Amino acid sequence: MTDTLLDQPIRPALSPREREVLVGWILSDTKSDACAKLHIATGTMNTHLERIREKYERAGRPAHTKAALLARALQDGYLRLSDL
Repeated sequence: MTDTLLDQPIRPALSPREREVLVGWILSDTKSDACAKLHIATGTMNTHLERIREKYERAGRPAHTKAALLARALQDGYLRLSDL
């Protein structure tokens, strides 16, 4: 799905904490590592990731895997290739 005026993909409105969790998880080897760095429980991490995925799904840009979320984070400017 794209924005008809700009012909750009719709970027879901992720909260600052959702962006932080998304990037933290992508840049970590495991959820446990990400949780430790972000000082959150695994259940909290999973809740954030579920909400992020739901927002991308509603925007017509599903992201069911970590690789797909990485692609969305790059497309939406939350990460740069040099961050990886």
